[in-house]
Amino acid sequence: MAQRPVIVDCDPGQDDAVALLMALASPESLKVLGITCVAGNVPLELTQRNARRICELAGQPDLPVFAGCPRPMLLPLTTAEAVHGKTGLDGSGLPEPTMALQDRHAVDFIIDTCLSAGDGEITICTLGPMTNLAVAFVKAPQIAGKIKEIVFMGGAALGPGNRTPAAEFNIATDPHAAQVVMEAGPPLVMFGLDVTHRVITTPARLDAITRIGSPVSEAVTGMLTFYDRNDPDRYGERGGPLHDPCVIAWLLQPDLFRGKQVHLSVETGSPLTMGQTVADWWGVTGKGPNATIMDRADSDGFYSLVVDRLSRL
Repeated sequence: MAQRPVIVDCDPGQDDAVALLMALASPESLKVLGITCVAGNVPLELTQRNARRICELAGQPDLPVFAGCPRPMLLPLTTAEAVHGKTGLDGSGLPEPTMALQDRHAVDFIIDTCLSAGDGEITICTLGPMTNLAVAFVKAPQIAGKIKEIVFMGGAALGPGNRTPAAEFNIATDPHAAQVVMEAGPPLVMFGLDVTHRVITTPARLDAITRIGSPVSEAVTGMLTFYDRNDPDRYGERGGPLHDPCVIAWLLQPDLFRGKQVHLSVETGSPLTMGQTVADWWGVTGKGPNATIMDRADSDGFYSLVVDRLSRL
């Protein structure tokens, strides 16, 4: 597999952390050009700190990490400490980072990196609210031609949300940014709750991570034990969903997932359904597809890949 140049835009978050570790463990497949951070699961001051903590855990303190937008485009910031803890990485036991945060703003890094690339060269992975990427498109819409695809965790096409009855957290946090991205032009690949709720960290799967027996597996075990959303009525079995790593897993092993090409948009006007990802599943609008929405996963294969990549660090 040829090395794919990627920018990872994230708001770590325990599941963001696992996704970053998987990406950093896969240099033969992914060339991580930089990590851009946004406010989401916790405020920006913590997400950029957490990204640096994960880089150091992975033994890659030279990877550039950039801080981006501290709030959504139009709405006040809502965070998710109830899920991720006060630090965003509760349970990890990781020390304060010593590597430097880059001076450049994340939005400028995204723009400059894309403009210096060939047409259709850069893959953008968004694991949190899409504020940084949307602002980049507003500031420099010409970057759209440089982007191969935008692979994102967010939304729910066929079921309810988890931030509101209609909307998933990442999209609900900044729906206006998400709609800017939907309309920007590059192909979209969506990993929403329809598929992430199929990859549950059961006790047996968590035990397989623990048995790796490394500082990385110890930190991940601690994070996922804290993050465990043990709700069999919601997920069908004991454990919690591992959302963001689906994005990286698809880049590494796309046959783990299946989906459908549809037209996708985001509700930004209704107080009742603000942030809902509206998928034209049966083509009733006549609008051409702009997204592939994943809704099926090989969960055992997914966790085998997670364990394999974490074992490399």
